[in-house]
Amino acid sequence: MVGVQSPDIGAFIKDLRENARISLRQLAEQANISNPYLSQIERGLRKPSAEVLAQLAAALRVSTPAMYLKAGLLGSDDHQGVPTAIAADPLLTVAQKQSLTQIYETFVRENARAEEAATPEPVPAAAPVEPTVATAKKPAVKKAVKKAVRQQAQEEQ
Repeated sequence: MVGVQSPDIGAFIKDLRENARISLRQLAEQANISNPYLSQIERGLRKPSAEVLAQLAAALRVSTPAMYLKAGLLGSDDHQGVPTAIAADPLLTVAQKQSLTQIYETFVRENARAEEAATPEPVPAAAPVEPTVATAKKPAVKKAVKKAVRQQAQEEQ
């Protein structure tokens, strides 16, 4: 797994650790990973698994999606900016960041479902059919078609 890592994840983790003012050893302990392994991640020599990234995210008080995004495990869709912004906010606690991220992701999923349900099935294009009394099935439609046919006949005269 050497050298397959996203170019910034190690530096990103190191910056977060230094900004939090904790040592490499402290972060390794909090994330429940070995000291040498964390050092290799920070130097770009190892690619952390999704599980290790989640543990580091929790220890560094950033959202897991933000960590995954930085590691290249998530696509960089426009909507990923919100979880990243939440993760970067120093005024929020870890629990608040996780809650906000979960709420946001729930809204995104619900909107996608609603949009999918609202999108009509494509109907194959057919040749236009002039309405006639014979094609009308309901009495009100028959009446409207008869009236339209009469008006058209009067206009032609």
